[in-house]
Amino acid sequence: MKLKNSILVLLIAVVFCSCDKTRVFDEYKSVGSAWHKDSIVSFDLPQLDSTQRYNMFINVRDNDNYKFNNLFLIVSLELPNGFTKIDTLEYQMAEPDGTLLGNGFTDIKESKLFYKEGVRFRSPYKVSIKQAVRETGKIPGVQELDGITEVGLRIEKIE
Repeated sequence: MKLKNSILVLLIAVVFCSCDKTRVFDEYKSVGSAWHKDSIVSFDLPQLDSTQRYNMFINVRDNDNYKFNNLFLIVSLELPNGFTKIDTLEYQMAEPDGTLLGNGFTDIKESKLFYKEGVRFRSPYKVSIKQAVRETGKIPGVQELDGITEVGLRIEKIE
């Protein structure tokens, strides 16, 4: 009986995941058990419809080893003409009591973090993401950011 219930739950999950009609790009890259401050996660975007507008999200998978309330990222959007737009972003990752935000049933949480809205891609772009977390009162960045295991980029078309 347990096997039948497990198969049913798996089937329902597959159906819900396959109904994601707005997704045009969704990729994750592992950073190991800790994200080094000099490690840059890069994504080469495919050629997308230049008449369509898109929303961009940064996806982060973290676990209970993440000890900070916020996450600071430096995100570069490299355009085909060589021009690069750089944003320094801050996201809340935990409640004041330390409970991680995001979705997930185990100690691993997945956060979908808004990055850009209404973007048009005229040709293939490149996105690079680097962590820039610092401890309170300290100038040097955190060398090894424990708890972040994967970083992703998601692009959804606006309907």
